[in-house]
Amino acid sequence: MRRALYAIAVVALLAHLLVAARPAGAHDMPEEVVIQTFVKPSEEKLDVLLRIPLVLFLNLDLPKRGPGYLDLAGIEPHLERAAVAVSKEIVFFEEDRLLVPAVRASRLAIPADTSFERYETALAHLQGEPLPATADLFWNQGFFDVHLQYPIVSPQSDFALQLRMAPEVQKRAHLIIRFLSPAGPIRAYDVAGSSEPIHLDPRWHQAAWTFTKTGFVHVLDGIDHLLFLLCLVIPFRHGRLRPLVAIVTSFTIAHSITLIGAAYNLTPSGQWFLPLVETLIAASIVYMALENIVAGTAPAAEAGGTLQRRWLITGAFGLVHGVGFSAGLQQSFQLAGDHLLLSLLSFNVGVELAQMVALVAAVVTLRVVARHVAQERVLALLLSALLAHTGWHWMLERGQQLQFVAWPALDAALVTTLARLLLVLLLAAGAVRLLMKGRERLPTIGKLR
Repeated sequence: MRRALYAIAVVALLAHLLVAARPAGAHDMPEEVVIQTFVKPSEEKLDVLLRIPLVLFLNLDLPKRGPGYLDLAGIEPHLERAAVAVSKEIVFFEEDRLLVPAVRASRLAIPADTSFERYETALAHLQGEPLPATADLFWNQGFFDVHLQYPIVSPQSDFALQLRMAPEVQKRAHLIIRFLSPAGPIRAYDVAGSSEPIHLDPRWHQAAWTFTKTGFVHVLDGIDHLLFLLCLVIPFRHGRLRPLVAIVTSFTIAHSITLIGAAYNLTPSGQWFLPLVETLIAASIVYMALENIVAGTAPAAEAGGTLQRRWLITGAFGLVHGVGFSAGLQQSFQLAGDHLLLSLLSFNVGVELAQMVALVAAVVTLRVVARHVAQERVLALLLSALLAHTGWHWMLERGQQLQFVAWPALDAALVTTLARLLLVLLLAAGAVRLLMKGRERLPTIGKLR
């Protein structure tokens, strides 16, 4: 007993020493740390101005005086180290070539300083006089401002930025970038916690690849979307996949049209709209799961007119899911540059690829489970009931939010928005109908075996 108590005491002492000696960690920082950036290419150089909260430099052990003020009289060597650290954790590329800064200059700024509202005032601040040594600047308040200058080949090159911070810091980093292109308007980006390279003026192929990846990941990360797909899979669990692929494609076409419409501001934007869409997405899971149960979850139930009706219903729910996609994609639209339509189409390509992967995985899994665990029909009924139960609770939880939102008055602006939305819906319905007619010309699609 005495040895056990002694061991516990030693472990507690070591833990205390480790905690006391550790560098300042993520929990010493706020939940969000905003980093402001100006990027301006010109002849043979790329000027980068950065404003970083001092709270990110806790591990540098900046010299202090008094109750915690920075000792500005002897801080210059530490600021040089900080500038070097910044140039390694926020890196820039020209045509995929890593740039190395040739010039580094830095200044400290008080919390009330507003020089970073414009590029010209930020540059003047960095080229001006530093804070006097007698200034009182608390160690975790204010900003560290740095000017990095990189030699480049051409101001028309493709420039990219990438964060290489520690993961616990990067997930809190909120990057506001203003790219002063020499041949166009200022491009503004608002990016949170990303480790992917950010192309400041993306080429068409870069935008396409970025959004294809985004669409693929978006589906696999969206649990409600995956559950809806699972509802579609259940009736086809041991039949041919061709009719299922066609139904999912109609779903993709429908949500593609509403996604594009939402990106071009053709859908309502009030606070009431997104909670309504999220509620309807949950309702789509409930409906499809209940339809599987009522139809007996047998493949034969999908033949003939029932299969055609599922095309229509799936397309209708695809319209709703498309608006939901657009809500999650709003932050990514800024990365499209001048290629918004191409980026949206690429996003849908990624969505379609991910859906195919999810469908094949679901069908294979259901067949294996049905073969070794439970009778096929019983498994399908239980799974549909579980999906209906989950969707029902989501629908109730999301529906409760609707009583707290401000519903819009029926005015000219709302009528115009609803007219635009109706146009989007008609276009989607027409596209799905054309797809169904094409299917009717292929009699083998309606066969499940």
